[in-house]
Amino acid sequence: MNSRLIRGALAASLAAPLLFATAIAHGAGAQDSQLKGADMMQQEQYRPGYHYTPAQAWMNDPNGMVYYRGVYHLFYQFHPHSNVWGPMHWGHATSPDMLHWTHQPVALAPDELGAIFSGSAVVDWNNTSGFGTAENQPLVAIYTYHNEADRLSGQRPPQSQALAYSTDQGASWTKYTGNPVLKAAPDQGDFRDPKVRWHEASNSWIMSLAVGDHVAFYASPDLKQWHFLSQFGKDAGAHGGVWECPDLLPIRVAETGAQKWLLLLSINPGGPNGGSATQYFIGDFDGRQFVLDPAFARQLKQDGPQWIDWGRDNYAGVTWSDVPAADGRVLMLGWMSNWDYATKVPTSAWRSGMTLPRELQLHQQAQGYVLHSLPVRELDALKGHVSQPQAAELVLPGSALEQSETYVEFRQPDGRSKAYLEFSNAQGESYKVGLDGQTGRYFSDRRQAGRKDFSEQFASALHTAPRHAQSPVIKLRVYLDRNSAELFADDGATQMSELLFPTSPYTRVRFVVDGQAVQPAAFKVTQLNTSPAAPAR
Repeated sequence: MNSRLIRGALAASLAAPLLFATAIAHGAGAQDSQLKGADMMQQEQYRPGYHYTPAQAWMNDPNGMVYYRGVYHLFYQFHPHSNVWGPMHWGHATSPDMLHWTHQPVALAPDELGAIFSGSAVVDWNNTSGFGTAENQPLVAIYTYHNEADRLSGQRPPQSQALAYSTDQGASWTKYTGNPVLKAAPDQGDFRDPKVRWHEASNSWIMSLAVGDHVAFYASPDLKQWHFLSQFGKDAGAHGGVWECPDLLPIRVAETGAQKWLLLLSINPGGPNGGSATQYFIGDFDGRQFVLDPAFARQLKQDGPQWIDWGRDNYAGVTWSDVPAADGRVLMLGWMSNWDYATKVPTSAWRSGMTLPRELQLHQQAQGYVLHSLPVRELDALKGHVSQPQAAELVLPGSALEQSETYVEFRQPDGRSKAYLEFSNAQGESYKVGLDGQTGRYFSDRRQAGRKDFSEQFASALHTAPRHAQSPVIKLRVYLDRNSAELFADDGATQMSELLFPTSPYTRVRFVVDGQAVQPAAFKVTQLNTSPAAPAR
């Protein structure tokens, strides 16, 4: 959730047109109402095929992501009455595989305590809260209330933490009568985005909470009574803006099997290429304090903040709770946009989508720890026709390339060369992504990729990212989905997620070195089939 928008957009949003208000009020079936004629074509031009988007209206941060009885639940910041940010609700969708989604009715709506900001959800397996039974464990949502009247008056802190619970597997939710369960200090403004997990060693729930410029940790035996443990971050990482959406979780080192703790932390502004982005920290947690790993602390001092994604459009990412131990993966989803221009992108019936769901892996390399990110294996089920060009370029129907995975493998260029993939269309628009041999950094260039007239901040500069891998062989995997490109380089060691708005689909992809198309060592394009969200039944 973004503090600048809280201060400026709420009043304007209250006066905004009530887009699809009637449809939302009548539940998820009505959410699937269709636009007609030319308006339908205009609005659906940029709707992705295999990324989650709401049926209509505004969406931002993913919230309350929890896995229960074979179902992935995605809740998200949602303003059902407008296509810009406003009084927040929790939208809801469900999926068996994180790709094929079913829209569900709004789960949580504002009340007298305030709007419903970001948070998390857990399965209370031991019924510590008393909201369920031993046989029917409750789902419990932990979220932030934001009271705009309190913020404007200055008489009380505007933000507090609250609970809601479900005993029917997330179909309906009841707010706890004892809300709020955690209040801010009298002079604390930013106090939000609780991420909760069970900590077996201390036999307690641990809450990570964003508090202005740092993270505060709290503990509870029952999710209702919380006491302060410690804080982290005032003197670590990036501090160009407000800290948001923390997520503390254990993760295994791929090479050794040792357990470390990963802390995700979003910040706005202050990202590596401008605007909002998500940084990470590696350390240890003893049930009370999070302490940076010494090697990672040296990395921060030497290289600066470490980012989970160096592109402009992956923010507020958090992980799914209660993924079965037999699965063993750390699964994350982010909001695919940036607060610099999120309210201005050229869609109006709906705004914003999510990134691809990703598996996070922690690797130990010579220079220290590197967090890898890879598309989840479930994406393989969408793969269709494979094209393997025998030359340096490939021309495909727009419908084939606009939802695709492009893979290229080549040797590291010399110090004067740029090697990249170029996607282009008949209008002369092109998107370039690759490696600059002179700087040793990856780059993403959307300056000529399509529409950019909606915001001066959208495509004004080249975006870059470090290369963490040491191999002389470069591996690039780029996922296109109508309005986005996601780069996973070197088996996920570097990621860049970027929105794109070409006026017509890209139909050509070529591999270029120093301006000339050349044949790489490996080159293929795989078509990805659509997995649209469906209304609830």
